[in-house]
Amino acid sequence: MKISTKGRYGLTIMMELAAKYGEGPISLKSIAERNQLSEHYLEQLIAPLRNAGLVKSVRGAYGGYILSKEPEQITSGDIIRVLEGPISPVDFTEEDDPAKRDLWLKIRDSIASVLDSTTLGDLISFKGENELDSYMFYI
Repeated sequence: MKISTKGRYGLTIMMELAAKYGEGPISLKSIAERNQLSEHYLEQLIAPLRNAGLVKSVRGAYGGYILSKEPEQITSGDIIRVLEGPISPVDFTEEDDPAKRDLWLKIRDSIASVLDSTTLGDLISFKGENELDSYMFYI
């Protein structure tokens, strides 16, 4: 299964909203500028996220978008399924070899398990192995 730009950019939008959760609405323009993405494309992605109840829109001069739930209550699986559809590495039918079908089901379930156990809260608080904590050292 290959995640398209819809899924990747949708996750970017949601991580930006999660990082600013509780600070008020965030405009798509600011998300687009910060991540060097097309605002027009982000507008196309936010609609299904709003329709799925993952984000809310706020109208007005200081409007934008906010998460509809806390970042810890929205999983990456929720987002990917809205934007990419069902999680499946291949399309298979009942006529497929049972051994291959079992393999595809295991792969699908493994991917779904990772996506469904990773929340936006996890993603915005992640520090990679090579990243240093934000300590300042003076010599």
